[in-house]
Amino acid sequence: MPETMTRDDALAELAALHDPKVRAVNERHGDDHSVNLTKLRGVAKRLGTTQTPLARELWATGDGDARLLALLILKSKDLTADELDTMLREARTPKQQDWLVGYVVRKSPHVEALRVRWKGDSDPWVESAGWALTSDLVPKKADDLDLPGLLDEITVRMKDAPERLQWAMNWCLGTIGIHHPVLRERVLAIGERLEVLKDYPTPPGCVSPYVPLWVSEMVSRQG
Repeated sequence: MPETMTRDDALAELAALHDPKVRAVNERHGDDHSVNLTKLRGVAKRLGTTQTPLARELWATGDGDARLLALLILKSKDLTADELDTMLREARTPKQQDWLVGYVVRKSPHVEALRVRWKGDSDPWVESAGWALTSDLVPKKADDLDLPGLLDEITVRMKDAPERLQWAMNWCLGTIGIHHPVLRERVLAIGERLEVLKDYPTPPGCVSPYVPLWVSEMVSRQG
C-alpha cells in the first residue's frame, strides 16, 4: 500500500536526507537538489505514483528536492496542458526540466499539443523542451514532421543558440541522421559545417555529442 504523507512530513524527510556534498556537485551543473537521487527515488517508491495532490503541494514550495519528488509521485493524466506549461516555465534547472519532460509530459495526453506550443515559444528554455519532444518523434513517427524543414531551421539557428536549446537542436539533428539514411549525408554536412560540440570533452568509452562522430558511431552499431 502507498504510504500516506503530508507535505510537511515529506519536506522533513527530505531535509533529513540533505547532503551538502551532493548539493555542491549538482550546483556545478546548474541544479539545486541536495538529496542523493537513489534515496529520493526510495521515498517516491514508498509514496507511489498517484499522489498528485501532494505533488502539487511539493512543487509549489519551489524547493529543488521537493520538486523532483513531486515529479516522481504525480499521475501525468491528472494535469492539464496549462498546468504542465506553467510547471515547465517554473522548472529552471536541467534536472527539473528533464524529469518533467521525460517522466510526466511524455506520458501526458497533451504531449503533442505541448510539443507544438513549446517548440514555437520565444523563451529558449521552453523551446528546448519542444525540440526534445520533437526528437522523440523522429525514429518512428517522422511522418508527422517536416524533417527537411527541421534541418533548415537547425542550420540557421543552432550555431548561436543558447546552450540548453543548442543541445536540444543538436540531439534532434543527430537523431535524424541516425534514423533516416536518406538525410544522413545532409545531417553530417550540417554537423561538420557548424562544428557544434566538436571539442566537447568526452570520457573514454562514451560517444561524442559532435554529430559527425555520434551519427557515424551509432550507425556502425546498427550494422
